[in-house]
Amino acid sequence: MQVKFSSKGTTLIVSISGELDHHASDHIRQKVDGEMVKATTKNVVFDFSKVSFMDSSGIGVIIGRFKNIQKLNGKIAVVNPGVQIKKIFEMSGMLKIIPVYDDLDTAIKMINSIAQ
Repeated sequence: MQVKFSSKGTTLIVSISGELDHHASDHIRQKVDGEMVKATTKNVVFDFSKVSFMDSSGIGVIIGRFKNIQKLNGKIAVVNPGVQIKKIFEMSGMLKIIPVYDDLDTAIKMINSIAQ
């Protein structure tokens, strides 16, 4: 499991590779929270294009970051989840509160327009 960060304007892009399970969730949670508190971060996009597996711990990571960024009046989105990951999002109800997009540019454009 790897997590990499980049920014586009005030949007933090979190790219996760590997499995987002109970073994990796605490590490990812700490790393993302450390990046989110930076003054330049308003919105967060999670890039799931390289996530091969996610369990309920992964859902907790995403929902927790959603709640934290909401407190800062920011938005969160997910990009490129695989078929299995998207099913987990659907079954958990996450798709009702967190939008999922097919590409990064669209996600950034949409959450920035929503956040206005």
